[in-house]
Amino acid sequence: MDFELRTALPVLTRTPAVLDALLRNLPSDWVSRNEGPDTWSPYDVVGHLIHGERTDWMPRAEHLLRHGEAIPFPVFDRFAQLEASSGQGLPALLDTFAELRVESLRRLEALNLTAADLDRPGRHPEFGRVTLAQHLATWVAHDLDHVVQVARVMGRQYTEAVGPWRNYLRIIGPA
Repeated sequence: MDFELRTALPVLTRTPAVLDALLRNLPSDWVSRNEGPDTWSPYDVVGHLIHGERTDWMPRAEHLLRHGEAIPFPVFDRFAQLEASSGQGLPALLDTFAELRVESLRRLEALNLTAADLDRPGRHPEFGRVTLAQHLATWVAHDLDHVVQVARVMGRQYTEAVGPWRNYLRIIGPA
């Protein structure tokens, strides 16, 4: 599937509500556990998405449109949420994510992007030349990746509890 803004927007719009429906008011065991050392809990994922709204998706899109390939994107700290979200409750994080996403999509709409804009190149600090369309497509896939991650982390909490059905549950994996 080629990137089209009109088909990307419904996914970007829904992500906060999907995570809210899945996570809000769950017991702490569901949202605070992870898959082991150096992995993220659902709580951490929401913090990461907030950090991306603040410093990645729209800031980088605007940077690309302003500077093209002349100035690389600022480096994105993929782990900043571990400190930035510390001490905040998950309901507050879910609310913040929803508010920031609405603002990001408002900014995106205000750009009135054309096909030529989507083809414009920028410079990623790790990958080099990227287009705005690639950046925006990654935003959509990134959202979906983290929705899957949250579901996987939650599902794996029942790895032992499901007993012999484990072999039929892709979210957990065979014994």
